[in-house]
Amino acid sequence: MTKKESLHLIERLSNASGVSGFEDDVVAIAKEFSAPFAEVSEDHIRNVYMKVGEHKADKPTIVFDAHSDEVGFIVQAIKPNGTLRFLPLGGWVPNTVPAHRVRIKTANGNEIPGIIASKPPHFMTDAERKEVQTIDDMVIDVGCTSAEEVVEKLNIAIGDPVIPDVTFEYLEATDLMLGKAFDCRIGCACLLETLKKLSEKESEFNLIGTMTAQEEVGERGATVAMNNIKPDLAIVFEGCPADDTFSEEYMIQSGLKRGPMLRNFDVSMITNPRFQRFAKETAEKYGLPMQSSVRKGGGTNGAIINLTNKGVPAIVIGVPVRYAHTHYGYVAYEDYQAAHQLAVAIVNDLTKAKIDSF
Repeated sequence: MTKKESLHLIERLSNASGVSGFEDDVVAIAKEFSAPFAEVSEDHIRNVYMKVGEHKADKPTIVFDAHSDEVGFIVQAIKPNGTLRFLPLGGWVPNTVPAHRVRIKTANGNEIPGIIASKPPHFMTDAERKEVQTIDDMVIDVGCTSAEEVVEKLNIAIGDPVIPDVTFEYLEATDLMLGKAFDCRIGCACLLETLKKLSEKESEFNLIGTMTAQEEVGERGATVAMNNIKPDLAIVFEGCPADDTFSEEYMIQSGLKRGPMLRNFDVSMITNPRFQRFAKETAEKYGLPMQSSVRKGGGTNGAIINLTNKGVPAIVIGVPVRYAHTHYGYVAYEDYQAAHQLAVAIVNDLTKAKIDSF
């Protein structure tokens, strides 16, 4: 794919509305993109399965995974004054939430603009100004003055998803992308581009991509998908939190323009050290930049896949995202490019004997 084509794909994925449990728009993009080179199917939790090439029982199965959902919110209640109570979908730090635009997606497909509001400082007491706000202290204002107006004019209902309202931009001067949902839409783009590249020649493996739902609320889609696939090996793409703006230099392990991150450890998974070592050696062999990380928090679909069947060797290739789990993020195009190039190189250098050795 050309850079222009890649950027267009990333733009579509980033702009798509797809908070946890409501990934339909992202699913549609994945199905449209992969249909020319893969056998595409979907399950009831909105996982997408993309089989590449001819699958045979005697071939090892390699799965490439990225989660399609983004962090967002859900309407909990409509107040008499026309504002909305809401709950988070995924992990948010409350002090990053207020004063941002959102879109409420209604049952008829319309997207209603709103503002996340909190008590104006003019009306706060000195004690209130010092308190840390919670999401319970906030509302979404859609410009109405009564609950009836919200329901009758805007068709908003309890349970409607709420999406951060951000439009993708490519910043040519710095070769950065600015937008929402790079956790994990940048991983979704890596997944699709990797599958497309690998489809160009016959493989000695069964290759399948899964774009899985509801990762941000507990890796639920991956649990369903891996029960269906039963893979032998896995490469998980992620949009991982960049750490180069608030960390000392010696602690930076996922900085922008330093290559994709290969995660050795987080609280959910100890990465298979033999597969991890092979991935790092492959990056070095082909001159691809790479960062190595050990995290005291976090978690990915790799944890679910790793525990499938008899244990599946899985690595996480993360594209660094500044300010993940907020409305806005930055991603370096060169990190994205190196991530899918590394995945392709790993598969091309693998053998069945090597997989067995992991």
